[in-house]
Amino acid sequence: MTCLLHGLSRLNRMLERLLHLVLLALLLSFIALIIYQIVSRNLPLLPRLYWTEEFSRFAFQWMIMLGTAVGVLHADHFVLEAFPRGSRADRMTRWIRDLACLAIGVIFVVHGKDFALSGLRRSATASGLSMVYVYSAFTVCGGFIVLFSTQRLLHALLHGMPRMEAALDTPNEVEEALETGDHHDVSLGELAPTHPVDKRTTP
Repeated sequence: MTCLLHGLSRLNRMLERLLHLVLLALLLSFIALIIYQIVSRNLPLLPRLYWTEEFSRFAFQWMIMLGTAVGVLHADHFVLEAFPRGSRADRMTRWIRDLACLAIGVIFVVHGKDFALSGLRRSATASGLSMVYVYSAFTVCGGFIVLFSTQRLLHALLHGMPRMEAALDTPNEVEEALETGDHHDVSLGELAPTHPVDKRTTP
């Protein structure tokens, strides 16, 4: 199991770096296409390329799905803590959280495959691009979520949930400050002016 976790961690680390590069390329493409649309509306010299609107929308959709997968690896999504931290109910909900992410990833892979194949019969209006390249985002996202969730669950199973979260979760500055006691209590003395106030009034 330890060797499996080590190999999966190395694989996911490489996939995460690849996803960062892909997301950066998608973001730059999205910004460039939006800027061109704005400029072409105001400069008659530039041709109106209607496919830029479609491609910017497709890039945005892929950014959402791939960013969602990276967020699963580091637990960057919104989490509602309904129970005291460290309690049995809190530990149980943390396990349920990662198991639910794994289940969602499996659903995306299984049902997203049929959704992606339906794109073979459809094409984008302006560019003529086959919609399979757009619809397959759910399947690809589900595959990454399955890999990332499996790593989290396997790490928690072998080393415990707290050590897994410390190794994979994005650091929370507020929680770290509360745990280390690195907070400043503001007293009335600190709010008082450093220089004496002259209360005398002038005529």
